[in-house]
Amino acid sequence: MDIGLTRIDEDDIAKHRAVAQSFVTRIVVMEESGGKSDTALAGTGRRFVSTVSTGGVRRTREVELARQIAGVRPDDPMLSPVQHGLLYRTRRGIAIALAVAELFARQTELESLQARNLSSPLQGDDAERFKTLVNASAYIAAFTLSAYLLQMLDGGTEPVNDPDEPDFLFDTAQDALKSLVAGLANAIDGAADEMTMLQRAKAFARVSVDGLLGRRGRFTGLGSFEDSHIRIEADDFTINGFDVAPGQRRKPLAMQFKKPNEIIGNHIAKYQATRLAKMLMAYDFERQLNPFVELGGFLFTFIGDGAPGTGKTILIQMIAGLINDYCEVAGYPFHYENFGVDQISSYQGKSGQNCKEFVNTIVNPKAIGFGTIDDIDQVAARRSDDRASAGQHEVTAVLMESFAGATTVVRGNCSFGMFSNYPENVDDALRQRAGARWLVDGPQTLDDYIDIFVLLAGKNHSIPLGDHDLYAAQVIKKAVAEAYEGHDRPKEEGLLAVYERFMEERGEPKTMADVGDYLHRIKQAEPRFTGRAIKNITDAIKMRAMDFDLPDEWFETPEAFMHKSYDEKKAMIEELRGPFTMKMVMQEINRYADSEFRYTDKSDAAAVEAMIRNERLRERAAREIADLKSKGLWNGA
Repeated sequence: MDIGLTRIDEDDIAKHRAVAQSFVTRIVVMEESGGKSDTALAGTGRRFVSTVSTGGVRRTREVELARQIAGVRPDDPMLSPVQHGLLYRTRRGIAIALAVAELFARQTELESLQARNLSSPLQGDDAERFKTLVNASAYIAAFTLSAYLLQMLDGGTEPVNDPDEPDFLFDTAQDALKSLVAGLANAIDGAADEMTMLQRAKAFARVSVDGLLGRRGRFTGLGSFEDSHIRIEADDFTINGFDVAPGQRRKPLAMQFKKPNEIIGNHIAKYQATRLAKMLMAYDFERQLNPFVELGGFLFTFIGDGAPGTGKTILIQMIAGLINDYCEVAGYPFHYENFGVDQISSYQGKSGQNCKEFVNTIVNPKAIGFGTIDDIDQVAARRSDDRASAGQHEVTAVLMESFAGATTVVRGNCSFGMFSNYPENVDDALRQRAGARWLVDGPQTLDDYIDIFVLLAGKNHSIPLGDHDLYAAQVIKKAVAEAYEGHDRPKEEGLLAVYERFMEERGEPKTMADVGDYLHRIKQAEPRFTGRAIKNITDAIKMRAMDFDLPDEWFETPEAFMHKSYDEKKAMIEELRGPFTMKMVMQEINRYADSEFRYTDKSDAAAVEAMIRNERLRERAAREIADLKSKGLWNGA
């Protein structure tokens, strides 16, 4: 279970400053010699390697990180801003790591065991428990320093070759930090200039984090730290257990934002997108909860599908732009990130790690987040697809666990959108984890096509508009009402047949039993229509109960709504809420079920096309083989 956010005061960090300063000035560490001499052989770049095994031999080495950093620019006795930044961040990170280790000791029995051990050495189980917690404290200190450097250093492009891992020591927290300082000194050794030095330092931090995460299973005393949330306000640095990404500093969002009036068609998707942006702004940072999660109707995940060129990208730009504008008014941090094919790695486990970092960045409870997975059919593979890469399967597993796994916590501060031209190629279980289905079909009517041409053509002409009420069809409430009414009856042939049989046998649904009968009939016609589909439909119905647009005045100033307390926000929202009707229920069932039948039909059609193509190839091959045989040119061996 997650524990609340813990803030470490500056006084708790400052008391470790002297120790941190001594660590970056001069330390003595024990390292394995590895059988190599420090002296290079004359005329070569190689060192003498003894023929006698010295694998177990350790020796002392002095490390003076401050002097080594200064030596990158030997012609200038003053440190440059880059040099000073690395030195300061290292010292600051050490002090924070010691403060975090101290907090861990207070939250566990380590502090009391330390006190008892000072008076008399511990024995038996107490001694074993003490050693376990001391090692865990050392691990946590090393992880904190590595994560801090990784997130705080602006290293730009990292070097192609990763530096070596440090020679980790976990005897005590101070030993662990000394081993990292020594590893950092090795990483920047021989840097030609300060930028190379910074790139190597950044790469070292990443290698250290990866190395530590790979060793986490060796430590049995980390349980209480796994679910901790620790915040250092002065550095905008957050530790969420052993997740590295959530505290990562973000660059200002650079995107070509779009306004809702720049999107023609896609009325329901556009309407729900504008509501989603406002819903996110109801999030309460103190309570770390959104009233819409408690009241119902919050959209944590959704999938948008449509043919190429129908407006999925512009819809993403619209949502991100709206949220960004609201966050600027409220003064809230906003994180947007897209997970794409460029983050699929050929290294085993790396794709899953990249995807987990993406998810953790968006779900960070100290910011408003919006994450997208564009072309998800290319990024996440069907589990049955043996032609997909291991990386794609890793992404599928991570997304399924993150969107509706046993440990998924929906706070209401973020939302994930999956977009695809071919959603039928997405794994069924992953697709059903999308709480809403947005059909992004672009302009549809005559009015839509006139409106989009006028919008895109611009004003550099004198051609008259003609007999047309410009943008009247795009008035959102009117367009959405008409779009919802279009789902009074199903559109897909398979579902329409089920609907007509139901209406013929039972008539218009009036009770919950009638609705259950209709759902059961859909299940019999479409096996993919599972219990999760019912949950998604009921969530959509609850969202329709919230079928009101939060007033724009609430978002013009922070005080009007966004900065109010959680209870005040909840009360304001409840005043606008109304009950849902049977008409809404049937519309949402038809909307969702239509999408499942549409995906099935597309998938079946694609399979039929593939079978036809294979059969044609087989017949062509048979003809060509017969032709070769008739000419005596066929060799069947």
